[in-house]
Amino acid sequence: METPSEENQDQWQDKRGCFECCIKCLGGVPYASLVATILCFSGVALFCGCGHVALTGTVTILETHFSKVTSDHAMLTEIIQLMQYVIYGIASFFFLYGIILLAEGFYTTSAVKELHSEFKTTICGRCISGMFVFLTYVLGVAWLGVFGFSAVPVFLFYNMWSTCAAMKFPMTNLTNIDSICVDVRQYGIIPWNATPGKACGSTLGDICNTNEFYLSYHLYIVACAGAGATVIALIHFLMILSANWAYLKDASHMHTYQDIKMKEERELQDITSRSKECLHSYT
Repeated sequence: METPSEENQDQWQDKRGCFECCIKCLGGVPYASLVATILCFSGVALFCGCGHVALTGTVTILETHFSKVTSDHAMLTEIIQLMQYVIYGIASFFFLYGIILLAEGFYTTSAVKELHSEFKTTICGRCISGMFVFLTYVLGVAWLGVFGFSAVPVFLFYNMWSTCAAMKFPMTNLTNIDSICVDVRQYGIIPWNATPGKACGSTLGDICNTNEFYLSYHLYIVACAGAGATVIALIHFLMILSANWAYLKDASHMHTYQDIKMKEERELQDITSRSKECLHSYT
């Protein structure tokens, strides 16, 4: 039978083994890729979710207050519906792409950790890493455009909100409030023949006080912030992928050098052994 001291020592060794195993597992986690993935998912979720609801609210505002004839804004409605379908595709694509990049981060981290062991990177693995670098660069440039485009509705809603706020100051009482208007036709959203096409005075104030306007304005701001977060995440991914690709390239060169060195050492040993055999046979 084991004594109590031996049992305690076995338990301590088991706990130590579990602790070392946990530390080893945590050491293989690509924390940079994990942070970039979380930031990418958060940014895309904010952009897609808030942008979808904000577009719906925008259509409601236009139909109710600026373009009461359906044929005047039919094309705009179709474009907004198309954009909403594109949002669905963006959300699905980046969910899959983020998981793939995270898995690539795990693979590269393992390759770097095993740089001096039997682990060897293949040409296919390095090509895939290079492809991800190029694709992430293209997506980053595209999201810069999305970020700039998402700032446009924020600018339009801010102009309307600032106009409504200006009517509440006493200085505006010097002029007729009905002469203060917002004409959305000048932005090219609806055609010039749309009726009424603009809102003035108290009508404009009522629009700014509606829930659709308040919600859409703030959702556009959040969607723009989400697009910015996605751009930052893609830049983060691009730096990580570039570093990982360089590490894999160095690992490949290191393994090639080690293979050549081992081959030369074996040839030298063979020559030495043959020389010794010839010397023994001669003597």
